[in-house]
Amino acid sequence: MIGEPKPKGRIATAEEQRLEASESREVHWKRWGPYISERQWGTVREDYSGNGDAWNYLPHDDARSRAYRWGEDGIAGFCDRHQHICFAVALWNEKDPILKERLFGLTSTQGNHGEDVKEYYFYLDATPTSSYLKCLYKYPHRSFPYDQLVQENAKRTRLQPEYELVDTGIFSENRYFDVFVEYAKASSEDILVRITAWNRGPDPAPLHLLPTLWFRNRWDWGEGYDKPQVARAEGLAGGELFAMNEFHYGQRWLIAEGKPELLFTDNETNAERLFNSRNTSPYVKDAFHRYVVQNERGAVNPAMTGTKAAAHYSELIQPGKNVTIRLRLLDKDPSQGHKSARDFFGPAFDQIFEQRLKEADDFYTQRVGHCASEDAHEVQRQAFAGLLWGKQSYHYDVRRWLEGDPTQPPPPPERLNGRNHDWTHLYNSDVISMPDKWEYPWYAAWDLAFHCVAMALIDPDFAKDQLVLFMREWYMDPNGQLPAYEWNFSDVNPPVHAWAAWRVYKIAGRVQGKEDREFLVRMFHKLLINFTWWVNRKDPEGKNVFEGGFLGLDNIGVFDRSQPLGPGNYIEQSDGTSWMAMYCLDMLAIAMELANQDKAYEDVASKFFEHFVYIAQAMNDIGGQGVGLWDEKDGFYYDVLHLGQSTPVSMKVRSMVGLIPLFAVEVFEPDVLERLPNFRKRMQWFLDHNPEIGKHVDMSQKTEKGSRLLLTIANRTKLERIYRYVFDENEFLSPHGIRALSKFHLDHPFVLTVDGHSSAVDYEPAESTSDLFGGNSNWRGPIWFPMNFLLIESLQRVYFYYGDGFKVEYPTNSGHQITLWESAADISRRLSHIFLRRDGIRAVYGDDSLFQNDPLWRDFILFYEYFHGETGEGLGASHQTGWTALVAKLLQQSGE
Repeated sequence: MIGEPKPKGRIATAEEQRLEASESREVHWKRWGPYISERQWGTVREDYSGNGDAWNYLPHDDARSRAYRWGEDGIAGFCDRHQHICFAVALWNEKDPILKERLFGLTSTQGNHGEDVKEYYFYLDATPTSSYLKCLYKYPHRSFPYDQLVQENAKRTRLQPEYELVDTGIFSENRYFDVFVEYAKASSEDILVRITAWNRGPDPAPLHLLPTLWFRNRWDWGEGYDKPQVARAEGLAGGELFAMNEFHYGQRWLIAEGKPELLFTDNETNAERLFNSRNTSPYVKDAFHRYVVQNERGAVNPAMTGTKAAAHYSELIQPGKNVTIRLRLLDKDPSQGHKSARDFFGPAFDQIFEQRLKEADDFYTQRVGHCASEDAHEVQRQAFAGLLWGKQSYHYDVRRWLEGDPTQPPPPPERLNGRNHDWTHLYNSDVISMPDKWEYPWYAAWDLAFHCVAMALIDPDFAKDQLVLFMREWYMDPNGQLPAYEWNFSDVNPPVHAWAAWRVYKIAGRVQGKEDREFLVRMFHKLLINFTWWVNRKDPEGKNVFEGGFLGLDNIGVFDRSQPLGPGNYIEQSDGTSWMAMYCLDMLAIAMELANQDKAYEDVASKFFEHFVYIAQAMNDIGGQGVGLWDEKDGFYYDVLHLGQSTPVSMKVRSMVGLIPLFAVEVFEPDVLERLPNFRKRMQWFLDHNPEIGKHVDMSQKTEKGSRLLLTIANRTKLERIYRYVFDENEFLSPHGIRALSKFHLDHPFVLTVDGHSSAVDYEPAESTSDLFGGNSNWRGPIWFPMNFLLIESLQRVYFYYGDGFKVEYPTNSGHQITLWESAADISRRLSHIFLRRDGIRAVYGDDSLFQNDPLWRDFILFYEYFHGETGEGLGASHQTGWTALVAKLLQQSGE
């Protein structure tokens, strides 16, 4: 199921050797990587307004002129892990009104389904150390239709599809450039850049390429940093040389092949344009736009020095032809001992790229094998590439952000009581795996847990480090809560980090050939603090039934579950309670693992065993009152609504909320119990004195070594009833995975009327038809990879306990009986086939003929946030190669 360990005696691949050197800090192979965001504008960090309107405080049109406070953005960007020195590619086609330095998209109010990037770019390859990286950006020949995209989407309702860039006709007749950007490391500090631009159109087309180097502005905010500098240097024939001096890294050099025009300015705000006030420097951030596009000759610094520089190449590319430009970033002065740039751009330059690509192939073959088809191999490789390109250098000091900077005007006083004001301990300055570097260029705690499970296959140490990072005291609140995401750190995400820690521990153990007990101990002790926060804050009645707000499921409920319902009113959540049961089981599994070497953990294991059983019992009988979240008539788990003193109302929505109880299942082998006699003795005492809980503890399955232990919220009888819904194609089972809401509600909407006001939930397989509770997310029918992945694992665990003796009708009413293992594998393959070409068609691209048929488009994969419940078409964020990268894991374990 999981990547096999490196066999003893096998020689490590070159990339594995780099990973080992990086982890031991012998060589800083990960110092440089694709750590630049694709959107810094419109983020909470850059918002210094009084009303918290981040999108409008710093919009796209201001981004080229305003120096960012906390981070940088760019196209195909590359930087050091602290984001001090940045590099990206800027473009101009002699038609656009602005220099293309960053990606464009619609804000949350402009898009008819919320924020939405309106560009086409693809992550094609990557290695964990960024020793090789490749991406593609498609740039039209004609003027980019900024206004058309805004105006047309403004006309559309949520019932209509989004108006995309391809819908404008701008790619007709192939009138665009394919701009491939590649990076290869000759050493950890010798970085090669190759930019290849193809003219795919029928006519010659002009293209200005501006590989740009700049420093993140850290000197304008009163923090005492020395201002860095980049300047033109002499000494190399056949190339241009930039010399840098930066306070953290010292001296660096960038060589640009050939004789491009060199441009220099400062990464400073153009206050004159934005605020009609005087600039402190005549050379400001938007100088290259003004110089190249507006022909403003005085915009750039003639002294050829500054904090932002570009090599300006101007090319007329013939139809079907390409141009390639080469650059090289070094930590040693290339003019010492060399007189010609050819020494750095000869045949050896391209040979390094070829070598790194071969090493990438070797690495992935060793780590995850090779899929049966080349198509599946490419899907898996691009999924991993997106996961690795999704790393971002993220900076956010909440206290400093709230109070403002001494060199800037003070923020409005209402900010001190506004967003995130109670997270002043939070200080982030790390490379973090992001859900999507345009739509979500900020971490989301529960997304990250899924990223780490996929990441563990290829970079176990990074996966472990990410999980530990979020448990550190400058992330976790002193009360034990984990930060959710920057829009509201206090929102409550599902507590999946114990699951992720346990899975990463096991995957990493197999990949690395040894298990990292220290990692597991570190996670366990911090997770204890987080678990205590959940118990103290989210079980208001003390009945082991939990609330958690919307728990990441946005608009799945009848009510906005993230908002209070008023005094005396509350929802007992099937999913909130089930997540906590799952949390208990994962903590139990970790404790029992640690108890193998330290018997003190047996006591803690007993605690989590008992806590799980209490929660499981409460799910079926809250407070011993005979009322639970289980509906015996329907055979399903529902949320229960309490309105004052009135009779509780079961909200009979068949949704993912009622399937999450399936995730809370764990199996322990007889030898595990044998090694822990104190735990086994305590468990038996507990069972003897609480006979009513036996339905959640099953030891009926015997092996040669004794009885297995199964812990589950739903016993076998309940599982059989729930599985009938899960495997019913008229309920949850889609051709492309498990829907978040049963298709039953297409013809049978659930309607709840309270005080004369009716609220309804109906099946919506695509984008949400209203902005109720959820922005551009929709949990009322589409397919979501993380939930499907957890369901697949739970089916495998139940199979592991019952084996072939537990069969299900699959699909329901088909008369076809299969094992749970086979059902899990089939769901896995349904998910994978969203991306794989079947009869020449990829479900992810729906009826888009360009993506389905054009050989210059059809093999580049976008990994969406979620997928149409009927067709499998990609929806939501288009580069969510965070949790959707789980498809790489599914292909590795279940094939095609």
